Amino acid sequence: MKLQQASLAGIRRGIEKESLRYAASGSLALTPHPEALGSALTHPNITTDYSESQLELITGVHASVEQCLEELTNIHQFTYRALGDEMLWVSSMPCNLPADENIPIGRYGSSNVGRAKSVYRMGLAHRYGRRMQTISGIHYNWSMPGISDEQYFALIRNFRRNAFLLLYLFGASPACCSSFVAGRNHELQTLRPGTMYMPYGTSLRMGRLGYQSEAQASLCVSYNSLEGYAASIHDAVTRPYPPYEAIGIMNPGGEYNQLATSLLQIENEFYGTIRPKRVIRPGERPLHALRERGVEYVEVRLMDLDPFVPVGIKAQTMRFLDVFLLHCLLEDSPPDSPQEIAALGRNQHKTAAFGRQPGLTLERDGRDVKLADWAADILASCRPVAAALDAVHATSDYGDTLRSAEAMLAEPDLLPSARVLAAMAASHDNSFTAFARTQSEQTKAKLLKLPYAAQLHARMEAAARQSVAEQQAVEAADDLPFEAFRQQYISPARLELNTEAVTSALATV
Repeated sequence: MKLQQASLAGIRRGIEKESLRYAASGSLALTPHPEALGSALTHPNITTDYSESQLELITGVHASVEQCLEELTNIHQFTYRALGDEMLWVSSMPCNLPADENIPIGRYGSSNVGRAKSVYRMGLAHRYGRRMQTISGIHYNWSMPGISDEQYFALIRNFRRNAFLLLYLFGASPACCSSFVAGRNHELQTLRPGTMYMPYGTSLRMGRLGYQSEAQASLCVSYNSLEGYAASIHDAVTRPYPPYEAIGIMNPGGEYNQLATSLLQIENEFYGTIRPKRVIRPGERPLHALRERGVEYVEVRLMDLDPFVPVGIKAQTMRFLDVFLLHCLLEDSPPDSPQEIAALGRNQHKTAAFGRQPGLTLERDGRDVKLADWAADILASCRPVAAALDAVHATSDYGDTLRSAEAMLAEPDLLPSARVLAAMAASHDNSFTAFARTQSEQTKAKLLKLPYAAQLHARMEAAARQSVAEQQAVEAADDLPFEAFRQQYISPARLELNTEAVTSALATV
């Protein structure tokens, strides 16, 4: 595939950024989603993810990195003004957490779709525990015109092969609060009372303590074609899974435990470092949308929050992602295999836990290679891509971001994960929570000092009010009992091609 100038100029990106709300005490905020932020069910830019305490801030689709960051900054400015004394935790690994059962699950009102979103999260709690779901990150949504389904899947295969590089360069979660691992088996070391870490770790969020599960480990999802991928996910969301059947749909008191007893309740439960995506229509299942209309964009899911940056990601990182994704698109991409998929999982865990360890080796094409050597090969292959993007945009920004990555590879102390540990040691007596609280407080102060137009505030307030009205309309339009809604939504027939159009009453979970 050759790079076309029009295609490069047509790259689009958007961001979804998760952050926990925490109280002045440094512990997870147990308060409801702030009313001033509108409806978590219907607001296009401000919602919650797993927990009622976990905000998700969402930009639109943008032609430039600067426009995307400007919108993300504006959403932050409005959000902080609605939080009162609460703050946003700037680290991917959570703040001090209460007992698992006291972590609040997201609430979305009384409509069928709102209840389904909460029941889905209750299912995650039963399956994986609530603490795992409090981890936060950045999702980077990326598209380029003229890319076929086959090409998107080739990109995804190469991304998965090379994803260790992103964990190495941008992982920023080498330590965590001990409350996160209380009562769990883990390989972390004690840095000081209350703080656990991995000395050479890059991203605990993407390691064995993060979004992992034995059940999903049994899945061997292939990315060799849209058809094969869809078949794998279809099987997972329809296959009965005995441990989840034992949990049951409802408890003896008549409360829902989960949406379904299959290996995955719905498609979104599948934890991957990157996903093929398509904007869905009201009531449509994501898998049906992909099967019917193909891949529209990819969602990069492995990026940690950068605690040194007010909005969690900087322009240089976004430009590197643009270069990296283009590299993955342009390189030859042989089919994956079960053996390679297993090796990639081992590489991910190894990089997350030991990425900065001198001489660390990974598995590449059936042999052991040094992480640093493999990373250098990838960066060298990225140079023509960066040059092409610079030419299109009449800038040196893409070449600069690549040179920055090469500098971090040569000097690991420059890596975010190393900087986190260094800052903890230098200024916070090796305390993770003290470091993250200080960074969070400084972040709030910086964002509140930025220019903030009255017009922007008025527009955001209007969007919040509109979202509340929309939620009320959804609730008023319901005409099905919830159980009938649930059964219709999880029906395998709604995953197939050529299903009948569904109504907006069956809005997406």
